[in-house]
Amino acid sequence: MAHPVPPARRPELPPVHGALICVAAPCLVISPEHGQLTGQGIDGIYRSGRRLLSRCVLRIGGRDPVAVQGRSLGADRVSFTATVRIGAEPGPDPDIGVERIRHADGTERITLRSYTARRVRLPVEISLATDLAELAAIAAGRGGPELPAAVHAGGLRWSTGPAQAVTTAEPAPDDAIAATGMLRWQLELAPGESRTIELRTSQDRGARASAGQVANPLAPARAECDDPRVDPWLRTGLDDLGALLLRDPEDPSDAYAAAGVPWRCGLAPAESLWAARMALPLGTGLAAATLRVLARTQEGGKGPGAGKIPGPLRGAGPQLPPGCTGTEATLAFPVVLAEARRWGLPEPEVERLLPTAERCLGWLRGALSEDGFLADPDPGPRRCETQAHAHRAALLGADLLEGCGRPGAEEWREWAAALRARFADAFWLDGPDGGRPAAALHPDGRPLPRLTGAAAHLLDTGLLGGGRLAPGLLDRIRSEQVARLLGAPPMDSGWGLRSMAVREPGHNPFGHHSGAVRAYESAVAVAGLAGAGFEKEAAGLLRGLLDAAERFGYRLPEMYAAEQRTAGSAPLPHPAACRPAAVAAAAAIHVLAALAGIRPDAPAGTVALAPLPGAPLGELRLSGLRVAGEPFAVRVSRLGLGMVEEASDALQLGV
Repeated sequence: MAHPVPPARRPELPPVHGALICVAAPCLVISPEHGQLTGQGIDGIYRSGRRLLSRCVLRIGGRDPVAVQGRSLGADRVSFTATVRIGAEPGPDPDIGVERIRHADGTERITLRSYTARRVRLPVEISLATDLAELAAIAAGRGGPELPAAVHAGGLRWSTGPAQAVTTAEPAPDDAIAATGMLRWQLELAPGESRTIELRTSQDRGARASAGQVANPLAPARAECDDPRVDPWLRTGLDDLGALLLRDPEDPSDAYAAAGVPWRCGLAPAESLWAARMALPLGTGLAAATLRVLARTQEGGKGPGAGKIPGPLRGAGPQLPPGCTGTEATLAFPVVLAEARRWGLPEPEVERLLPTAERCLGWLRGALSEDGFLADPDPGPRRCETQAHAHRAALLGADLLEGCGRPGAEEWREWAAALRARFADAFWLDGPDGGRPAAALHPDGRPLPRLTGAAAHLLDTGLLGGGRLAPGLLDRIRSEQVARLLGAPPMDSGWGLRSMAVREPGHNPFGHHSGAVRAYESAVAVAGLAGAGFEKEAAGLLRGLLDAAERFGYRLPEMYAAEQRTAGSAPLPHPAACRPAAVAAAAAIHVLAALAGIRPDAPAGTVALAPLPGAPLGELRLSGLRVAGEPFAVRVSRLGLGMVEEASDALQLGV
């Protein structure tokens, strides 16, 4: 009797939580904490998804340096400090200090400093190798064998098919041995003297690999706060977001944020749009470019997919099948365009993108199932957050159409009102504790009664004209109940919002949709709660998110594990999380703008302030922002009172 063949197991992603990652898209370097690239695992120097160097092992005087510290110096560079004992002096003290500064563009500077009292002669060896494998193959455990090297002027070269890599050294080595991939120097150091060797790894025979970064459209915002952690959190997020920018191959003048490294180093429609939306306080340039990039991908024709922005499926945990990021991006497009207009996107640019937004709305009108809800993917579940995205798209789409003198605004408002009524009847589950929204409806109408982080999207309603927020899917009483649930310990871990409540079946603190804290969803919850006036819950999640950011060196991973916070506890890194990730990097911008309550209406020439009343982080000043294309600064006092300190002369303070 034949036995069924078990399905092949998906390869596990190599853990990267302990790695030091620097990025200047499309360049990426993944280093272990000790700094030696050993040729094992995923470590290496990459460009456009190909590993150019997998091994870079330094030995001094025949000894491996003793690693002392590895740390990030910014999004695009890392530093490794080590020491070496060569026996020049008695006792346990190191004789030689070693500092390695590694840049995302493939440059590494190795500086040796003598601590001895007499001149020393140091044999220095650097062992180099690569497999020129693609990152996707390496992640799947299919990295190739090391390739044979050839001596190249001042270094070594490797090639396979059309791919090649070159590492050059300055000063040139005394010996370059292709058979072993070895570069050798004999260096003499006087007491206190230092010598530097610079390695440059690139795809060609040129002297240096260009990082390929686009001009950063994000304004250099700064924060001054009673809580000193706020500014490094904001600066790190800005640095990381800028390092993730990629050119669009179809139009290199347009840039978008890659979803994250190392696993999603390209365009992810939904994440790229959400990151651009969260970065609107830093100017509309990134949003405009991202919208243009995605407009070029929109499906044409007249079929059921017409108007949709394509996107891959994304895992949703064990509770639900994968969701379609294209659905999310299609619903986000008119939202981001409408809000970008409020922040000051020039009207000619709005007019250029408006037809794409109208086609997105047209797709939404035709995509509803017979029950009046949007399946994701069709004919799958009706997710709670998908209905929230559709409702927001309808209302902000209506605002956009009306503001641009196009027909259909009132029809979309009526459509949204009908969805609100259907949602209240079908999704709300009454209970003795006040009830909760279902995480989803099965196609047959049965609810999935899980309390998840998706509920945060019900409070993210979006910005309308006059500094008003759009109405949400829930009435005030049910909004208060959702706020209470989000702020209670089953959902608020003390380090951010869990993606599923602790008491739910299948809860896993490391599950990316079944219990882990997701930085983006936590930021959405903080902003939504703040906008709806739920001060206590917003402040609690905000403090937890900031505390987690501090524990992660202010570079929040896209997700992390967090048991309920107690004295001495800490959030735990997720082994497979992207770090940096675009939406996690933009989280600081989003929550600080919400904390200050900045609500611009550039077409009307007004800006309103609605700060969180309790000023949970103390006095806060945000400067270097952009509203209506001009510098903008705001201060929030310890009493929660907001004041505009710098703005365009054309702006008036709204109510």
